[in-house]
Amino acid sequence: MTGPARPALAHARWTVVTGDLFTDRHHRRLAELCTVVGPDPIGDFREVDDAVLDAVEILLTSWGVPPLKPSILDRMPKLRLVAHAAGTVKDFVTDELWDRDIRVTSAAAANAVPVAEYTVAAVFFSGKQVFRLQQAYRQHRALRLWSDDAPGLGNFGTTVGVVGASRIGRRVLELLAPYDFELLVTDPYLDDQEAAALGAERVELDDLLRRSRIVTLHAPSLPETRNLLDRRRLGLLADGATLINTARGALVDHDALTDELVAGRIDAVLDVTAPEILPADSPLYELPNVFLTPHIAGSQGAETQRMADLAIDEIERYIRGEPLHHEVRRDDLDRIA
Repeated sequence: MTGPARPALAHARWTVVTGDLFTDRHHRRLAELCTVVGPDPIGDFREVDDAVLDAVEILLTSWGVPPLKPSILDRMPKLRLVAHAAGTVKDFVTDELWDRDIRVTSAAAANAVPVAEYTVAAVFFSGKQVFRLQQAYRQHRALRLWSDDAPGLGNFGTTVGVVGASRIGRRVLELLAPYDFELLVTDPYLDDQEAAALGAERVELDDLLRRSRIVTLHAPSLPETRNLLDRRRLGLLADGATLINTARGALVDHDALTDELVAGRIDAVLDVTAPEILPADSPLYELPNVFLTPHIAGSQGAETQRMADLAIDEIERYIRGEPLHHEVRRDDLDRIA
């Protein structure tokens, strides 16, 4: 934007991913749109002069930004937009933002892309029982009729249950729709018509767990979803079923899940756990029926640039007076991750 209406922008806190998240291309684009008030991300608002913050109309944030409390917002009286180049905004937004008519956008939709890709890869590999059979092949070092060792081996006609029609859950359904799966979905905010449009049948959670060979979790972590899959519900999974969790570890009763996995009754692909880092002596590290990754399904490396692109797209829309595509409103916080 040119002319006197050119807004001032500051960016806050992405210390560990600066090189991947914001490239020279992003910095050039920001410089064309705004007057960037500092060359480096703000790590601590207390170290920034009042005169600098007084000019800021747009705050570009990412991981590690502190809660935007009144004491910080008071120093940015012109602030009108917070564009978050990451997923959840719950760690830093406060009611004070909306009370002051400050708009908030999130790049969660961009972060959904690699999570959905990871999940779909896990679904296909789970249907072929790749994780378990890879270890068996290493042990036996011979070709054999593997279906004798892996009942239900293969993806044709496999029932996949998606728990949560979130951005990621919907993307997973869209990616799986062209293939020969039977797709189920459960979400309290989804109706039958919306589910059908996603190529899935809407069912209740217990029914989904009973019917699905593969279950993948995409619900937000909320007080009401804590231990959503408790011991009783985990017991509804069929023998040999696979549970995929790329959402949050708190959705599953960790002790109950560990018992099921140690018994070998079900398999699991876990990118998240509770606690986030398992104790060094956890059996989940060694079990042949568990594929464990260190919370990598979300944006990593160059993938983070999607989030920077989305956030800057939103800034450009704001400057042009166009509708924002990824705005987060106060009422959304009770439903989103």
